[in-house]
Formats: sequence, C-alpha cells, structure tokens
Amino acid sequence: MKSNESRRPLKVRQLGLIQDLASWMSRKNISPNQISLASVGFAFLASLCLFQFPSADDWLVWTYPLLAAVFIQCRLLCNLFDGMVAVEGKKGTASGELFNDIPDRIADPLILVSAGYAVIAFDYAVALGWAAGLLAVMTAYIRVLAVSIGAPADFSGPMAKQHRMAVMTGLLVVTALPLPWAADGFVLYLGLIVIVVGEIVTVGRRCRAASLALEKPGGSE
Repeated sequence: MKSNESRRPLKVRQLGLIQDLASWMSRKNISPNQISLASVGFAFLASLCLFQFPSADDWLVWTYPLLAAVFIQCRLLCNLFDGMVAVEGKKGTASGELFNDIPDRIADPLILVSAGYAVIAFDYAVALGWAAGLLAVMTAYIRVLAVSIGAPADFSGPMAKQHRMAVMTGLLVVTALPLPWAADGFVLYLGLIVIVVGEIVTVGRRCRAASLALEKPGGSE
C-alpha cells in the first residue's frame, strides 16, 4: 500500500464523483492490482489505434486519434482509482507497490513509442517515439531510486506522467480535427519533440532535487 508521502498529489481525488466511484469499486470484488493491470490494457488499445493511424482513410482518420485519446484517459483513470481503492478503500496488498509501478513502466512506452510510428512519415519520428518512451521510464526510475536511498518522492515536471499524457491527449484531439495542418499528424510529431525535451528537463530536475536532498546534513537518514 502506498504511503501518503509516496502518492502523486492529485486534486482530482477530492472531487465528489471520483470519491463516489472509488467507494463503489471498493465495495465490489475489484482489487487495486486488477485496476493497475487494466491500465496496461487501455494503453495497448491506444497503441493499436496509433499504429493504425498512418494507413487510415475516410472517417478512420479522425476516429483513431480520438479513440487513442479516450483510451489514454481511461489508462489515467485506472492509475487514479487503483491508489484510491488501495488506500481510501483499504484494499491494498503486500505486492501492491509492484502492481502500482510496473504497469506504468509498460503503459508509458506503449503509448509514446506508438506515437512515433503513428507519424512515421516524418524524419526521425520513430526515434522520437522511442526516446519519449525510454525517457518516461527514466523519469520514474530516478524518482524510485531517489526514494530508495533516502530522498523524498519527487513527482515534479515539466513532463511527469500526467503532463505527458495530457499533452498526448490534446495532440490527438487536435489531430482528429479537420484542419489541413493537423490531419497528417504534423501536430503529433511536433508534440513528440516537446515531450522529449520536457522529459530531459524533468530528468535533470529530479536528479538535482534528489542530490540536494541527500547532500543536506541528515538528508539520507
């Protein structure tokens, strides 16, 4: 079970509807680990839509991006509810941290790498997708490593998980619009560049924050 200190701070947890849904799930035969695994399923569905985008025509040109955006948001909802069911619903398990973390390390690259293949017609698009996916794993690795050696959990951006998924969702919605400069995926391509640059900054910020925390007198105690 996650401690409050290691949870990502999200204001959405305070919304009445979200709390009601989490409470309903807690009363059902649904475990937080199952919800965590479901997030990978939604990421996989988003990935399929992104891979199909280059060959899409007619109504599928806007359907695939919109579906991918919906599945990304479903993935984020799973990330929200697994923690709420575990903590507020008191259904956490001893292996909960594994189920909370490992699916995210799969879901992020699934979505971001696939985004590179979605705009494969552009130069270095696939490389950008892979870079975005690997850097997403790196941002989380630094956070987990820092905590393991005594630094506080750092969920800062500018391109933490919720930031990059929000950017991806926005890019996909714009890509679905009937705009000449958006329909071919150019906006998504530019967005991948923004995500990669933002992730590099995030990695640097988290490394620096962890280093400063550990170097303080008694920082690793």
